[in-house]
Amino acid sequence: MKIYFHISVHLISKPQQIQAAKLGHFQKLFVTLYLNELQCRVHSFSDPEGFCSLFLCVCLRAMEFSELIKTSKVDHVLLSRPFLPPVKGTLCITSHHLLLSSRAGDKEELWLLLRNIDAIEKSVQNISGYQSIKCVNQQNGDRYTGSSGIITIKCKDLCIMYLEIPGMEECLNVAKSIESLSSLESIRHMYPFFYRPKEPNLQEGWNLFTPEEQFTKLSLHTDNWRLSYVNKEFAVCLSYPEAVIVHKAVDDAALKIIACFRQSGRFPVLSYHHKRTGMVIMRSSQPLTGANGKRCKEDEQYLAAVLHPDKKGYIIDTRSTQAAHQAKVKGGGFESKTKYHNWKRLHRSIERGRVLQESLIKLVDACNDQSNSIDRWLSKLEASKWLSHVKTVLTIACLAAQCVDREGVSVLIHDSEGRDSTLQLTSLAQIILDPDCRTIDGFQALIEREWLQAGHPFQHRCASSAYSHAKPKQEAPVFLIFLDCCWQMISQFPCSFQFNEHFLIILFEHAYASCFGTFLCNNEKERFTLNVKEQTISIWSRMNRPCERKQYMNPLYERNNLAIWPSVAPQSLQLWQGLFLRWNRSPEHQNEAWEQIHHIMESSRRKPHPTSAQLSAPKEDY
Repeated sequence: MKIYFHISVHLISKPQQIQAAKLGHFQKLFVTLYLNELQCRVHSFSDPEGFCSLFLCVCLRAMEFSELIKTSKVDHVLLSRPFLPPVKGTLCITSHHLLLSSRAGDKEELWLLLRNIDAIEKSVQNISGYQSIKCVNQQNGDRYTGSSGIITIKCKDLCIMYLEIPGMEECLNVAKSIESLSSLESIRHMYPFFYRPKEPNLQEGWNLFTPEEQFTKLSLHTDNWRLSYVNKEFAVCLSYPEAVIVHKAVDDAALKIIACFRQSGRFPVLSYHHKRTGMVIMRSSQPLTGANGKRCKEDEQYLAAVLHPDKKGYIIDTRSTQAAHQAKVKGGGFESKTKYHNWKRLHRSIERGRVLQESLIKLVDACNDQSNSIDRWLSKLEASKWLSHVKTVLTIACLAAQCVDREGVSVLIHDSEGRDSTLQLTSLAQIILDPDCRTIDGFQALIEREWLQAGHPFQHRCASSAYSHAKPKQEAPVFLIFLDCCWQMISQFPCSFQFNEHFLIILFEHAYASCFGTFLCNNEKERFTLNVKEQTISIWSRMNRPCERKQYMNPLYERNNLAIWPSVAPQSLQLWQGLFLRWNRSPEHQNEAWEQIHHIMESSRRKPHPTSAQLSAPKEDY
């Protein structure tokens, strides 16, 4: 290992060795840049072959992306960002990052993942003071005039920054390079496949939350369910994991028949078992009844077996009645009252797709409005309808939780495909009912179980954020609305959650652009095909490190074993300022307040508490 380490450092420190190689201009440049990036990663390899394979891969990728870089380095670039002083330095572009260094120790550098860039805009302005631009001599001395380009970078995390670049040609080349590299569609070319941090044991995050572990916990409370491997090698459903929990009354042969009757093979599976009432929440996709009212006896028997004797169940369909009937004409449909005895169907419409994406765009536009008019701002906020969507989702989640907890009935939730609004409801209902889901570990397990393993298409839904100029295709902030609903509950029950809003914001950021592989792809099948778990790092391994975990802890947390019922009244739902306004308002005062809260809580925990004998001892009267 030492030999290879010295070889790598030698190459990194002597770029002339690369110049001697038979490579094109851009290829030489990229290998040099990639070696500079590799310098901080060499320590993570314990075997020489591992480093050599990565080194070779980096060189090949440098050649592959060389044609996309029109300008790789520009000097005298001025960077402007929210709440930070402007920084002038050298801008470099690699295949994954936009780097700016001022070469001054007291200046913060820019290390921006290109995947985090949602859109860029270019403009021209006249400037003075750059020697690299045409020089004009005057009697009063030298004056440098010309034009520079300003690139406005709008990020998926909603941050906006500006790069002032001397020379319009350089500016256009930089902009074109950024546009090309930030819009790469191949998942194999994304940064998580090449991210190698120095920390050891970061691979263990992939095995923290498995269906087997979930079933083991379930088995402590009921024996009515079983772990099925009917989807081994994703043979039945591409968007389900290989292991799923189903009712023991249905065998694998019947599950295969039911899968053919449900859209995309998403047959009903268990999401949550309520310990006190014994009722369950299940999820699936729509039945393919079609216009002719096709039926599946195995599907009917399955749902009948789920119900306890003399008990009824609710099917919550997140489409309107009209949309469900329209789907029936196209081959989809819903469960008939005459075929599914003791199951009552409730249509509770939740918006999806382009409507949600446009709502996010309008909301962010309102948050960036600098007109200083309260009336205008409130009008734009209301027009976005974002809080209306949050209210709708929270209301229906409370309905599902109420059915299980207060009415003592089981619930099946689905929309058309069961990969979007269905997952919002099953997740939020569990947070309402289960105190374990309000802990850091429990919430991570929930994300893994109800979003990642359940097949939410993160790659499609989070392809762009609020600034992209591209016409929305499959993008929709479904996961962001779920996180917003979680924040609403945290704000209403500040002592019932072990994690804080920073924890939710980190998940939002990494869902849209990340160096980790957790949110890559659209389902487990795609992650398996691309070897994501073998070739990338899980975000949970990083977030669960003690130094990282500490910043996500809520100092006010006290475990609450009761269900929490959030209010959806207009005065109770608030704009999530910590996310949507964080680049417009300085967090300094809020951070100071939380530091004081941390200090007070830590002091109270260190303070000795009186014993029961001391409390019961009689006090003398003076």
